[in-house]
Amino acid sequence: MKKVLQRTIQVLSLALFVFLLISGKIQVWMVIFVASALLALLFSRFYCGWLCPINTILRPMTYLKRKLKIKSLKTPAFFKNGVFRIIMLLAFLAVMVVVFRTGKKLPVLPALVLVGVLLSLFFEEELWHHWLCPYGTILSLPGRFAKKAMVIDPSLCTNCTRCTKACPSGAIVKEEKHRIIKGECLVCHECERVCTKGAISYK
Repeated sequence: MKKVLQRTIQVLSLALFVFLLISGKIQVWMVIFVASALLALLFSRFYCGWLCPINTILRPMTYLKRKLKIKSLKTPAFFKNGVFRIIMLLAFLAVMVVVFRTGKKLPVLPALVLVGVLLSLFFEEELWHHWLCPYGTILSLPGRFAKKAMVIDPSLCTNCTRCTKACPSGAIVKEEKHRIIKGECLVCHECERVCTKGAISYK
């Protein structure tokens, strides 16, 4: 039931994004994002898992890649030092400042969707979600302090690594028991769905 609700909301959100884009009112989506960023202090990065148009497109794309046994390239090590993440964020903020100060309608959001989808055609989703997406970087800050988040019950975790393989953002780390990094979790529930022990929940 939760999966059906999530997929329904994702499709409706994508439809709204496309409608706003076609009607020339895409700036309304920024209002939705800002509201989601504020609410991330309470509910973590629910925007990523439930509303983000890029993630909605990537879900069926990744499913098809797995069915067709198309292997994704690993995230290059040089992306994981955080420098590119900061560069992407600063570039995004700089462009947004130009847009707001000049009133020019630059296709920033559609461009991000295109870049995210194209990269994920060849690389693991982690490259985009964790290391390059400026929205994700912004949301990771309030997400760290979220009241509600995906958590793993260490008493039930058997270290089977199912959740680690299912996580599209590389937010699950293996320590003595697996642990979810709140600020990097998309709240997509993929880990919860593959856990056979019921060790993962949103609370």
